[in-house]
Amino acid sequence: MQNPIQKTLAERWSLNEKSLSRPIQYMETVDAYDKWAEVYDTDNNFLQALDSIEMRGLLPDFLARVQSLHRNDEVLKIIDLGCGTGRNTLRLRELCHAHVQIIGLDNSRGMLGVARKRLQVEDGKDVASGGGTQVLLEVYDLRQSPPRPPTCAVGALGVISTLVLEHIPVEMFFEAASALLAPGGLLLVTNMHSEMGAISQAGFVDVTTGMKIRPMSYNYTVDEVIQVAGRTGFDVIGDEAVKEKAIDEDMLEALGPRAKKWVGVKVWFMICFRKKE
Repeated sequence: MQNPIQKTLAERWSLNEKSLSRPIQYMETVDAYDKWAEVYDTDNNFLQALDSIEMRGLLPDFLARVQSLHRNDEVLKIIDLGCGTGRNTLRLRELCHAHVQIIGLDNSRGMLGVARKRLQVEDGKDVASGGGTQVLLEVYDLRQSPPRPPTCAVGALGVISTLVLEHIPVEMFFEAASALLAPGGLLLVTNMHSEMGAISQAGFVDVTTGMKIRPMSYNYTVDEVIQVAGRTGFDVIGDEAVKEKAIDEDMLEALGPRAKKWVGVKVWFMICFRKKE
C-alpha cells in the first residue's frame, strides 16, 4: 500500500505524464542502456549524483575491509559489477594501490565504450594502469543462468554494484555476484529505494525522437533484498551495513532541480554483504 507521500507523488507523476504527452517506449535493458550511454553522464540524473556523493564516503571503508581479507601475494581483485560508463571504476582506480586489479563488468557494449574512453590517457592510449592499478573492462550478462562470468573476474574479494539491481531479477543478481566472489568476499550494493520505485523507474529521453525510453525495472524493498541474499549465500555485515536515504531541502543544490519533487521520499539504499564461507 502506498503511503500518503507516495500517493501524492504518484498523482503528480500521472498528471505530469499526461500534460507532457510524451510517448514512452519500453525496451530490453541492454538495448536501452546502449542508447542511454551517449547522454548517461550528462542528463542530470539526480539519483546517480546522490549515489556518487554517498560512494565517496562508502568506498574507502569498503576497500579497507576488502584489503584486510587479502592474505597472500596474489593480486587483489575488485569488481565493479554493472560498471556502466565507469563512474565508480575510475573512483576505485584512484583509491587502490599497485597490487589491485579492478575489473569493470557490464552487458551494455555502449556503456563499456564510454567507460573505455574515460579510462584513456591524454595520448589516446587505453589506460592499463593508474598508479600501478590494473583496470580491465569485460562483458558480463547478469541474466545468464547458470552464471558464466569472465575467467579473469572469478575469485574477487570485493564487488561493488551501484544502481544495477533494479534491472535484474533479484535471485539472478545474487547468483551472478556469488559467481565472482571468493568465499568470505564482500559485496556492496546500492539501488533505487522502493519508495521511489513505487512511483517511478529508470529512464531517459531520446533527444533524437523526444521519446521517453524505459528499460526493464523491478521494485525491491530492503527486506526483500536481504531475504533473497540470505537464501543465495550472503549475510549482511555490521550494524551499519544498511543505509537508506531520503531527499531533503539541503541536498537540492548538490543534486539539481530534478530532485525537488522527491523531497521527503526515500530514493536510495545501500547494503553491504559477505559471501558465506
